[in-house]
Amino acid sequence: MSRKNLKLTVVIEKGLDGWYIGQTQEIPGVLTQGKTAKETKENLADALQLYLRAQREERAKEFKGRDLIREEVTFAR
Repeated sequence: MSRKNLKLTVVIEKGLDGWYIGQTQEIPGVLTQGKTAKETKENLADALQLYLRAQREERAKEFKGRDLIREEVTFAR
């Protein structure tokens, strides 16, 4: 069985000012820009990491004091 990492759809559009604007289709609100499409994809990876870190910290407050199993997982199939 082959293993595949979780994949997201990146949508990049060239703006009127010449900058590229990128976002993930599956996670609204994660967006960034760059001078090139390549730079925009790189910036989007950083933006996604920042978004997930912020969500992790915010959600941790909701679970504080509860008896939970918590672990980081890489989704692959």
